[in-house]
Amino acid sequence: MPEATVHLLRHGEVHNPDRVLYGRLPSFRLSELGQEMARRAGDYFSERRKEGATISYLVASPLTRAQETAEPTAKALGLEIVTDERIIEAENHFEGLADIRSHLREPRYWRRLYNPFRPSWGEPYAAQVARMREAIDDARRHAVEFGGPGAEAILVSHQLPIWVTRLASEGKPLWHDPRRRQCTLASVTSLEFDGGRLAAVRYEEPCSDLLPGAANLPGA
Repeated sequence: MPEATVHLLRHGEVHNPDRVLYGRLPSFRLSELGQEMARRAGDYFSERRKEGATISYLVASPLTRAQETAEPTAKALGLEIVTDERIIEAENHFEGLADIRSHLREPRYWRRLYNPFRPSWGEPYAAQVARMREAIDDARRHAVEFGGPGAEAILVSHQLPIWVTRLASEGKPLWHDPRRRQCTLASVTSLEFDGGRLAAVRYEEPCSDLLPGAANLPGA
């Protein structure tokens, strides 16, 4: 049994008919499909508890879509939602724009595109990993404090911070093609720790059957 497991749960689908890159904008809520994904996530973790898992700590990004995704899990497990700014969505200079590809043809935006490895259009990947790791380490310690050895924590976050954290955990370069991220809506990336050392990374999609046709903007 691992010393502790931290599950990184991505939020569900967002109501976004104009396909805005919403980033950290606070007003974007889950769609009806996203609410179903949140309920599925709650069922997924409830089933883990029935199978013997001790899930003792629940954290969510302050953004509305993450808080709403966490609510069914909090209700199902009887846990309080702890809000943590460190697992918020990545900062993005194109936040609030729709039809991003058309804007990339405008010279005034080119200064944001000079370095895709950092990346120059938003928060550096390394900075995202650093803040996520701090939050993960704290959640791991709290889970064990509240639930004992082998306890589990859930962090409800966003695609890009979760994905770059997984890349870093697996010793891979942080630069990547956004279209190839393995971090679908309401997916669960699980980090298993043994003696404070990351021992394994697992990935599951509790809502795989709901994904076809779901709105999903890379980077949002």
